[in-house]
Amino acid sequence: MASGPVSNACNSSQRSARNPQLCGCIQAAADVELSGSDQRRMVRFYDDPHEAQEVRQSDRARDEEFWKRYSAFVNRAESMCTGL
Repeated sequence: MASGPVSNACNSSQRSARNPQLCGCIQAAADVELSGSDQRRMVRFYDDPHEAQEVRQSDRARDEEFWKRYSAFVNRAESMCTGL
């Protein structure tokens, strides 16, 4: 089971579906699609979901590139971790 900033944030979240196996799988998907700095940036979305919306709607090239990587992570996590 993978561990790292995403797994830690997932396990600490108040989401009812969280469990160590699911959070480890999500971390494994993050390890494939996101750099360490991207993971640390994404972890802030757990505490402030509005920040994700701001990044998604941003016109800054840096935010747009991050959002593409984040979207790839979400797709990978959904395909890898569904049913856990």
